[in-house]
Order: sequence, then structure tokens, then C-alpha cells
Amino acid sequence: MRIKTLEHRFVRSIPRELEPGILYVSVEYGTAVHSCCCGCGEQVVTPFSPTDWKMTYDGESISLTPSVGNWYSGCRSHYIVRQGRVIEAESWSQAQVEAEHRRDLAAKASFYSDNVAVDDAQASTPRNPAVPVAERERPSQRARSFLSSVAAWLLGSALKK
Repeated sequence: MRIKTLEHRFVRSIPRELEPGILYVSVEYGTAVHSCCCGCGEQVVTPFSPTDWKMTYDGESISLTPSVGNWYSGCRSHYIVRQGRVIEAESWSQAQVEAEHRRDLAAKASFYSDNVAVDDAQASTPRNPAVPVAERERPSQRARSFLSSVAAWLLGSALKK
């Protein structure tokens, strides 16, 4: 690992060019993006959702849960972001990566009910033929509620300073 700390920046939109060592957090879009901490330059996207990553902001630093595993990048780096520090984690075998991929798909299928088709070969997109395409593309009420809660908490934290 080359990058040992990630300084956070709250942004509306993620910039085209990522500065190494910066974790860009968009509350509006419910995601964080950074340049891979191994130094390879790959863009790492960590969407916030009940089945993906969770962000914790303590007023000074950010933590991401679970770990970041770049299994489909050339570097295959794996690390944890805890209070802005980057902690190198053990490498995973291909079998571990595939098991996690199946667990992730099952978690999404369970959370989003029958709106996600689970296919072991590749990640699928939410679909339900009974729901018009325009409605499927809108964030769910649960996702909007989650993002609203995060935004309110962040705003409240910023106002207390």
C-alpha cells in the first residue's frame, strides 16, 4: 500500500480527475470515490446502501465498512478504511472472491425482494417487468430515506462546529 491515509472531501459530484489520498464523498449521490490506495490509479467506487458500503463520519474522519477489495483490477488490493487510515488487509483467493460475490448477490436479492435476478455468472440489474422502466430507475423509498438520514446527520454535524 502506498497511500496510508485518506482525507475526505464532501462534494456534490465526483471530479473527473481524482487526487490520490482523497476520498470524495457525495451524500447527494450516496457514494464515495477514491483512487486505489495501492497507487495503481484505478478509480474505486463505494456506493452507500444497505447491501453495499456504509460510511461512518465522526466529525473528523471517515470509515468505510466493509473492506475495499479490488478483485477485478490488476492490483487486486484489499484494504480497510478506518478513521481516515488505510489498513492493508490479506489477499483473497479466487474462491473467496466468488463466494463473496454470491453472498453479495443473495443479500441484494433478499433486501430488494424479487426485484433482483440473481445470476452466479455476473451481477444483474434490478428488474421487475410489472414496474415501468421510469419507476425502476428511481431510487426506492428506502434508499431515499437512507440518503435523507445521512444528509440530515451530516448537516447537523457541520452546524454544531
